[in-house]
Amino acid sequence: EVQLVESGGGLVQPGGSLRLSCAASGFTASTHRMYWVRQAPGKGFEWVSAISIRGTIPTYADSVKGRFTISRDNAKNTVYLQMNSLKPDDTAVYHCVTPVDPLARVWGVVVETAQLYWGQGTQVTVSS
Repeated sequence: EVQLVESGGGLVQPGGSLRLSCAASGFTASTHRMYWVRQAPGKGFEWVSAISIRGTIPTYADSVKGRFTISRDNAKNTVYLQMNSLKPDDTAVYHCVTPVDPLARVWGVVVETAQLYWGQGTQVTVSS
């Protein structure tokens, strides 16, 4: 059974930092691109970041570029999202996802139409 388990969310003041983790199991995570998506209150899903299989090629949404850093440790089957200089607009539920088909290119497609494995999500709230 595929499982993606996120952790590390919480309440942080504007300008603060959080590090999200996503522990993967039940599949060969090292053969999958991994992604973070988020859903802010009352809004749709937004692609946040992606990382290549070997962790050498990151991709970021313009809204987080320069503030967020994605990484992965294939030995631990874990993906990370370091979030710095957080803003209230970053408030959302953050999900770790990966395509069911490891060859599928999903960045930029409508999230709801992509065939993805999902984690349960972790809440990030940025507020003073």
